Amino acid sequence: MSVTLLALPYDAGALAPHLSRASVQLHHAHHHRIFAETVRTAVTGTALERASLEDIIVETAGRQAQAGLFQAAAETWNHNFYFRSMRPGGGAPSGLLAKMIDRRFGGFDGFSRAFVAAATGLIGSGWAWLVVERGSLAIRTTANSDTPIAFGETPLLGLDLWEHAYVLDHQGRRADYVRAFLKSLANWEFAGDNLDRLLDQAAVPMRASFAETTRR
Repeated sequence: MSVTLLALPYDAGALAPHLSRASVQLHHAHHHRIFAETVRTAVTGTALERASLEDIIVETAGRQAQAGLFQAAAETWNHNFYFRSMRPGGGAPSGLLAKMIDRRFGGFDGFSRAFVAAATGLIGSGWAWLVVERGSLAIRTTANSDTPIAFGETPLLGLDLWEHAYVLDHQGRRADYVRAFLKSLANWEFAGDNLDRLLDQAAVPMRASFAETTRR
């Protein structure tokens, strides 16, 4: 495998005014690029040279001697996911995912309050996620470079909480950034596709179980 910097799925200015062109360009072309290049350099000539980012993360997680490679690989994967977790204009959950949010959080407003509370409650840098864990939706935060896939959870949506993601546009006001993401940027179609992919990969009874849960 050759780790490359994934192109943005939209123009860098398309998320304005919530995230400016300057902010998105700096985030993608500088921070994201450095992580991808670090992974590529580190695995060249090793047994992990042809491994996927996911395999590199699983292989290096918890291994102190490979902490630097884990950090770079996890940050590369997290950023790939983060930029796809947004879209110009945002949207709203639909289908099975919307029903699961209603069931788990009492509606989108309840989910939003819980997500903002988790994201603003994280001390220091890290990430906020909507994940599927043991067949149920959950909100998770991971510190620094950690990622849900290192813990066996499936992320549906992810938000970068490192200050460089929002300092230019929100002056360090994390809560404003998180609310803007939920209201105007979150790519719920991407989240729904991730849920569908998980269910397609799982046993057929799992989809039936999810559907039954939303009817209770």
